[in-house]
Amino acid sequence: QVQLVESGGGLVQAGGSLRLSCAISGRTTSSYTMAWFRQAPGKERQFVTAITSISGFTAYADSVKGRFIISRDNAKNTLYLQMDNLKPEDTAVYYCAACWNSILWRTPAEYNYWGQGTQVTVSS
Repeated sequence: QVQLVESGGGLVQAGGSLRLSCAISGRTTSSYTMAWFRQAPGKERQFVTAITSISGFTAYADSVKGRFIISRDNAKNTLYLQMDNLKPEDTAVYYCAACWNSILWRTPAEYNYWGQGTQVTVSS
């Protein structure tokens, strides 16, 4: 059984920073992709960023390029999302996700496992 558990969300003023973490436990393969998605009320789940486990290749949504950085610590089986210069439009529930291949998928349907989500609220 694979579990993903996010932490680090909260309330922050515009221009501030937050760091999200996602701990993965259970049986995994050596090569996989992990990603962050977000979902605002009334909107579809949106790709934010993804990273491959071995090569460390990354992909970002245009809306977060230059502000967010994804990273992973394979020894700790943990995924991170450093979010800087946050904007009110970044407000959403943030989810981490995993799939057992090395493709930087941008669609939620390609990911097999999901965390429960963590709320990020950015005030203006």
